[in-house]
Amino acid sequence: MRILTGIQPTGTLHLGNYFGAMRPAIEQQTQGEAFYFVADFHSMTSLFDPKQRLMNVLGVAIDFMACGLDPQKCVFFRQSDVSEVTELTWILSTLTPVGLLERCHSYKDKLAKGLEANHGLFSYPVLMAADILLYDSNIVPVGKDQKQHVEVTRDIAIKFNNTYGKTLVIPEPQIQETVAVIPGTDGQKMSKSYNNTINIFGEEKAIRKKIMSIQMDSRTPEEPKPDAEKNSVIILMKLLDPSVGKEYEEKLRIGGLGYGNLKKAFFEVYWNYFEGARKKREDLLNNLDYVRGVLKEGADKARVIADEVLKRVKVASGLGSL
Repeated sequence: MRILTGIQPTGTLHLGNYFGAMRPAIEQQTQGEAFYFVADFHSMTSLFDPKQRLMNVLGVAIDFMACGLDPQKCVFFRQSDVSEVTELTWILSTLTPVGLLERCHSYKDKLAKGLEANHGLFSYPVLMAADILLYDSNIVPVGKDQKQHVEVTRDIAIKFNNTYGKTLVIPEPQIQETVAVIPGTDGQKMSKSYNNTINIFGEEKAIRKKIMSIQMDSRTPEEPKPDAEKNSVIILMKLLDPSVGKEYEEKLRIGGLGYGNLKKAFFEVYWNYFEGARKKREDLLNNLDYVRGVLKEGADKARVIADEVLKRVKVASGLGSL
């Protein structure tokens, strides 16, 4: 079973990224043949600073490895280092109905947020389909908001197979139903666009200040909070340390615990949780050639599969040797 996950190089990673994508991906690297790529081609629809893109790719690779991604247990590479994906994207685009892309929620959502309606943004699902199909992926773990893109991939692959004969593996989405919405410092979903994130890595004083700024209601410490399980800090604490989180949930429920003390306790849980990752990250920052080597070696491994699949596609569609 081959599992494939793309990682967006969007800059500094936060707790929402960690629990929504990073930790599940790290856990899955022992559950099958795992392929993980840093999606720098995808970043081109919204990021136009080349130096920043290079920094983001290296940064997200370092952060994932610091948090437990093991290049000995998976294939970890940069998307653009396997250029076969762009060739497959064109081939698939010739079979992709415009109406199918027009119905994609992500395109509509990004337009609503003010992003320019360029072709890359519109055809993003075709590139994503090529990402998945190029490696004969069986399972694609995604959040509910990305499920439609895997369904589009399936539609495109089925149409290719119907047109040119059975050639492509039809992938299955794996939806993480149990992942809760990760609350930000303002109670909304944690997101860079809301400026409400708590970063995984950063300077201790700055992160402590960010945690102490988490918005609470106006109830006094003495008041019981029967809805303690809905408290943002409790939700985050239970994700990091379920037993300690449950303990503080009960304290909050019966009354007598001030929100300030709750936030201080959460900071300690957070800081201890990522202690090992911080040390690993420091080592990686001091050995960037190793990080680059990991991505190159991963691309070499990925290209073996990509070349095989692309040759199969080209032969089936009449693009093989004359």
